[in-house]
Amino acid sequence: MTYLVENWPEVINLAAEHLRITAFAMAIAVAIGVPLGILIARIRPLGPVVLAVASIFYLIPSLALFAVLVPVTGLGPQPAVIGLVLYSQLAIVRNTATGLLTVPPSLRETAEGMGMTGLQRLFLVELPLALPMIIAGIRVAAVMSIGAATIAAYVGAGGLGTLIFQGMRLLWPEMVLAGAIPASVMAVAVDFAFVLLERLAARHQRATLPLRRRAAAA
Repeated sequence: MTYLVENWPEVINLAAEHLRITAFAMAIAVAIGVPLGILIARIRPLGPVVLAVASIFYLIPSLALFAVLVPVTGLGPQPAVIGLVLYSQLAIVRNTATGLLTVPPSLRETAEGMGMTGLQRLFLVELPLALPMIIAGIRVAAVMSIGAATIAAYVGAGGLGTLIFQGMRLLWPEMVLAGAIPASVMAVAVDFAFVLLERLAARHQRATLPLRRRAAAA
């Protein structure tokens, strides 16, 4: 712990870099994954194809995927961001589609009976009901990305993985811990934050209870 105490400004800078890379990758992953999940929930024959492609990227070892991207993007944060986006798709797309497909058909019929358009039904009824499931998928992807981002330091992405790899090369356990401990704390903190978001989403679901009762009475 001596290294961590004596070099805390460097550790904080690397932690901020680590978080910045992960957050940027997650923002892109959500912007791609949620619409894809909505798409395959609407056009079900596309589901197996999209999920199969996402599964392939998820199954490739992270270091191998980053290394494959280096000849195209060069060293730095670019291969890390692209790799993390690809890794995150399976959890986000699958959970988004699953959440939408579990919405009771009676609620959709009731929404249509109330005069809602397709987009209104999606944003006012279906997505609010699917939100806890969607957040759960983003939660899994975010925690996984924090861990994978440490490996991305091997391709020059920076972040806390820099200390881990340098410490391993120098056989300096304190340097390894200076990178591993903040990364672990970051993963736990992000996981806890998403737990709170899931609870808020569950509360938001209660706003649809009148519609559910109306659908049940119909």
